Amino acid sequence: MKLVFCGTPSFAVPTLEALLAAGHDIVLVVSQPDRPVGRTHHLTAPPVKQAALAAGIAVVQPEKIRNNAEFRAQLESIAPAAIVVVAYGRIIPPWLLALPRFGCINLHGSLLPKYRGAAPIQWAVAMGDAYTGNTTMLLEEGLDTGPILMQQTFEIAPHQTAVDLFDVLAHAGAPLVVETLKGLADGTVKPEPQNHEGATFAPLLDREDGRMDFAARTSHELYNRWRGFQPWPGAFTTLDGKKLIVHCMSAAEGPSLSALGLIEPGLIHVENHRLFAACAGESWLELIEVQLEGKKRLAAAEFLRGTPRAQNARLG
Repeated sequence: MKLVFCGTPSFAVPTLEALLAAGHDIVLVVSQPDRPVGRTHHLTAPPVKQAALAAGIAVVQPEKIRNNAEFRAQLESIAPAAIVVVAYGRIIPPWLLALPRFGCINLHGSLLPKYRGAAPIQWAVAMGDAYTGNTTMLLEEGLDTGPILMQQTFEIAPHQTAVDLFDVLAHAGAPLVVETLKGLADGTVKPEPQNHEGATFAPLLDREDGRMDFAARTSHELYNRWRGFQPWPGAFTTLDGKKLIVHCMSAAEGPSLSALGLIEPGLIHVENHRLFAACAGESWLELIEVQLEGKKRLAAAEFLRGTPRAQNARLG
């Protein structure tokens, strides 16, 4: 097919590469503008743009697309059979949805209608789900509400983070998009409406999503949120009025801890150079690697050597 590809982050790169390997004619790649990155704020091209240029494909990076007459004329002159959209990061306007014969095909990192929205992979992990997957769908004006084309399911391992899952779904979704286009072309793939009653929302992450609430959440819930909110916003709390980032943790169980009885959530317990925090439901979280505001990242034992009064201190 003659295609236009819309994508921005590294998640979309495997699909772009798979479409090229399958012999599709990608006439144009549409990506978001270059952005400042890192502490130096160096202007950096998004991964999809870098991959497209390396493959010799023309790239455009419009700041806006809804009322962009020049961009519209460019796409209408191409007249693609389909537009493939993977993590582009822009709302696709009605004129663009109506342009290609096979529609705008989107790869979404969840089993729709579950986790519609900007952060489906993160929220699936953060909510402790056992399974997730990829969905190819036809885009329409609603947010991830379009008809489903194909799906694939994957187990979420108990210690898998969102970063791990991003890589799995990105590489598995690439051949799914290729298969979807083939099925649309030969008529074996038919759009199926979503069950809107089963829809859940996966909103864009906020910094406050990383704040640990020991009174409201059990250790397993806090651990799942930490897994899901990698690499950002992670997990953090406060100690003596200073921000404490928790880089590594685990839900802790053990007879010596349960023997302590009911302890108020947020209180610290130190045992054998290990750092524990009491959570809701009489559960315990082991803080394995932490970083106090203005200090370097430390293993718990090393952190405790510099914090002699940690026992029975309060977090949050």
